[in-house]
Amino acid sequence: MKKIILSIILSILVVWMITPKQVIAQWNYPETKKIPVTDYYFGKAVNDNYRWLENMDSADVKDWFKTQHDFTDGILDKIPGRDSLINELIRFDAMRPARFTNIIRKNGRYFYRKTLPVENVGKLYYREGLNGKEILLFDPTDGASGKSISLSFYLPTEDGKKVMLGIAEGGSESATIRIMNVDDKTLFPESISPCWFGFGGWTKDGKGFLYNPMQSSDVHAINRELNTRTFYHIAGSDPKSDQEIFSASKYPSLGIKPQDMPLVNFSNDFKYIFGFLSTVKNELTVYYASASELLNATITWKPLLKPEDEVTDFSVEGNTIYLLSHKNAPKFKILVTDLRNPDVAKANEVLAQGKNTIQYLSRCKDYLFAVTSDGINSFLHQYSYHDKTWKDVNLPLEGTMSTWGNDITTNDCITSITSWTTPTVRYDFNPVTGTFTKSIFYIEVNYPGVNDIVVDEVETPSHDGVMVPLSIIYNKNIKRNGSVICYLDGYGAYGSSATPYFSAMNLALINRNVVVAVAHIRGGAEKGEEWYRAGYKTTKPNTWKDFIACAEYLIKNKYTSSPKLFGMGTSAGGILIGRAITERPDLFGAAICNVGCLNALRMENSPNGPVNTPEFGTVKDSVECIALMEMDAFHHVKEGVKYPAVICVGGFNDPRVIIWQPGKFAAALQSASTSGKPVLMQVNYDNGHFTEDKKVSFRNFSNMYAFCLWQTGHADFQMKK
Repeated sequence: MKKIILSIILSILVVWMITPKQVIAQWNYPETKKIPVTDYYFGKAVNDNYRWLENMDSADVKDWFKTQHDFTDGILDKIPGRDSLINELIRFDAMRPARFTNIIRKNGRYFYRKTLPVENVGKLYYREGLNGKEILLFDPTDGASGKSISLSFYLPTEDGKKVMLGIAEGGSESATIRIMNVDDKTLFPESISPCWFGFGGWTKDGKGFLYNPMQSSDVHAINRELNTRTFYHIAGSDPKSDQEIFSASKYPSLGIKPQDMPLVNFSNDFKYIFGFLSTVKNELTVYYASASELLNATITWKPLLKPEDEVTDFSVEGNTIYLLSHKNAPKFKILVTDLRNPDVAKANEVLAQGKNTIQYLSRCKDYLFAVTSDGINSFLHQYSYHDKTWKDVNLPLEGTMSTWGNDITTNDCITSITSWTTPTVRYDFNPVTGTFTKSIFYIEVNYPGVNDIVVDEVETPSHDGVMVPLSIIYNKNIKRNGSVICYLDGYGAYGSSATPYFSAMNLALINRNVVVAVAHIRGGAEKGEEWYRAGYKTTKPNTWKDFIACAEYLIKNKYTSSPKLFGMGTSAGGILIGRAITERPDLFGAAICNVGCLNALRMENSPNGPVNTPEFGTVKDSVECIALMEMDAFHHVKEGVKYPAVICVGGFNDPRVIIWQPGKFAAALQSASTSGKPVLMQVNYDNGHFTEDKKVSFRNFSNMYAFCLWQTGHADFQMKK
């Protein structure tokens, strides 16, 4: 007995005596120099040893990321189950003969992206009518020479004769616009770049289109998204002669800020144009004018919506505008006013706030649609323009639903429904008869293991007693004894709800007896606007504290145990996972920081940072600066703490979260952690914030999951000693 006790004491002493240097030596991390920099924020000194990693033009920085990439790949390639995970995702993908996305109808022609199992990215097709012959229109891989090229957006003219194409490389989202003549597939001579997306679209006559280019094609350029302008381009002309339509320089009296993206769009009937000051704020700032003024030397922009109106979406029918607002209605309401003399303050209410949250509006010829959600399931309500009445629509399935009209010339609509256990089903919806017919663009697929999945929808008290929803998805045959690995995911930002969806990647984990859980934390909008605002700026700590509460629930109720639990946060969810593991490192066996915001204090010094200050705050404001300090995971890393195993992931072409955000966090953890568990920095050179390329995506996610399954003890992922 004494020998056993002595052995335990010696084991504890060995772990306790491990220093950060010994841990670094254990994993032989690439050398990372420390060059201290001290900043002062409203009198508070903040030290940063890795500021030098922010200089993306530096050869030393590029070399550091390359050595981290090589080091990480060298470890991931040795994990036994990684390749089987990739192969299973490929096998699942092959079970669908084809995948159809982004279906657009113009003048009877259907344009859509179609991806076959053998293809990494989709190609653009069209057909005359639903039953017409399928014609390949554009293949982005032609002439790609092995590069990852994809079609980031496309938009046909109203007559379906021309189509605007956005072509991007390596997931960068820095697209080049090309124009194609549909009938003979010839490309117009001009190219316009770099453009993020095709907002604005074609004029009704199809002669030209509106677009908003970025300042630089370099995803690391700090001015990339600042002081942008909307232009009008005539197809076939030199872009240098394009007319400036909407910008701060042309309309200084509108108070457009450098980080505002001035965009212009048409009403469905092309009667009006709308000038948006696009930001990450959900509340819209919009000006409007008659579409006949588009090419005037000066447009008479009139104010329509300001943030104080708390309008997040709208739909136009003739001169009538329907507004989705949360002003004095946290679950939202729908208002109506006349565009000939709009008055939002005196707008009439056409749909009052209810028990469910109104998420968005859409329309077809004769109906306005309101999609509501209880946080898990969607509901559809339609409003008749003619008799001014609402009707609840009976859906064919439960789950997350989206509905939109093909155009405003008919009542033909498309509805898609998915859930945790149901792959997306696409229907043709007739609002006149209320009938749903499975679409010609839907192909049924039966994945193995789906019938064995059960879902527990529960709520758990957070640190302040607020009940937080938690979805738990798992195979019915697992044992609830704390021995099972669990993957907990969360986001909690921008008012984006974690609504149910089917994921083949999740299924691959569930079929390996992994519990998949999704935390519906504050910062999302599962319970309405108040839920969002309770995880925003100064209230942001609720986001990761809710996540921690969900982790504790899973452990307490024997779904898993701490060594078997791994968490994940993506993009803005980097704040969530970064602060969860720095506040409660004991709670997780492993963690994934996927293209995550992890150095909140320095986000404004990145290309996409200034436009995100409405969501997270600015260091220029004393109160918001303190909030940013609290949500900064990088600055909460402490020397000598036993952190879980962590894999940080960054896309070298990422225009949204610059790669030094996860890079600095990885560097700090590699230096500080005394747990003996690995900290890896996965650098994706063929990826941005995400990518359509299946080959890249399957490898990327399989790397992340295999790392965590290895570190949480899954038998199929253990390296031989």
